[in-house]
Amino acid sequence: MRKLLLTSVLVLTLLMLAACGGGNEEEGNASGGEGGGDSSGEGESKLAQMQEAGVVNIGFANEEPYAYQEDGELKGAAVDIAEAVFAELGIEEMNSQLSDFGQLIPGLQAEQFDVVTAGMAIQPGRCENAAFSEPTMQYGEALVVQAGNPLGLESYQDIADNPDATVVVMEGATEIGFLKEAGVSEDQITTAADIPATFSAVQSGRADATTATEMTVRMAMETASDELMLVENFEQPDVEGVPSYGAAAFNLNDTELRDAYNEQLQKLKEDGTIAELLEQNGFSADSNMVEVGAITTEELCSGGEA
Repeated sequence: MRKLLLTSVLVLTLLMLAACGGGNEEEGNASGGEGGGDSSGEGESKLAQMQEAGVVNIGFANEEPYAYQEDGELKGAAVDIAEAVFAELGIEEMNSQLSDFGQLIPGLQAEQFDVVTAGMAIQPGRCENAAFSEPTMQYGEALVVQAGNPLGLESYQDIADNPDATVVVMEGATEIGFLKEAGVSEDQITTAADIPATFSAVQSGRADATTATEMTVRMAMETASDELMLVENFEQPDVEGVPSYGAAAFNLNDTELRDAYNEQLQKLKEDGTIAELLEQNGFSADSNMVEVGAITTEELCSGGEA
């Protein structure tokens, strides 16, 4: 009886060992061990995933002529440039979303977007939160006041010199920093969600002036009230960051995607496509185009100038 019991235990032990050994072999193959493969797609680069899906999720600020909606269609220089570059990368579909300017980088960090662009200026502070492409365009600033310019504002310095003067700026825009650097105090500055809201604030008297990039202001003035006027003799501020250099921005973890974008962007600059797209959207190829190598994102992120 004792001999039979020992034999049964031995047989049972051998069966258990065999079962464990077989299980390990199958596990090794399934997990991509030697001779195996990753069928789940994990480990693919962001670019490879996007190329496979054929779609890029992209956020634009609602700011004409960079990006805006007209008759249900998304238009603008930033839209056309992004579309051209991603087409070269084999990504034909843009899942686009207009957003408040101040929500673009937070949306990028939250992976709501693969890329954001609206001619967003490359600045050292922003470079800490996003990976910028090489610059696609450059631009200066402009000022809008009530008709007749009752306070005689012709520069940021004029606003700084008049403590009673107030200026409204789009949330998250570079002009907030430019104004402060020019000496305008924080209590003189208010913000609004977009350009129409800033124009409305000046028209209603809630602010004395508003400022934004020159092309944005000129386009907005085409349909603005006669109660507003563009300061034609506006003096460009002598501050770091003017002129501004706009670019697309990527998540800090997606530098491979950014580098691939840069490679195609350079080709489209060199063959004249970018200059053509800028001109089609009201920009000047001579004054707004950034030639390859004229200034780099690395220089701008470190606070350098052209």
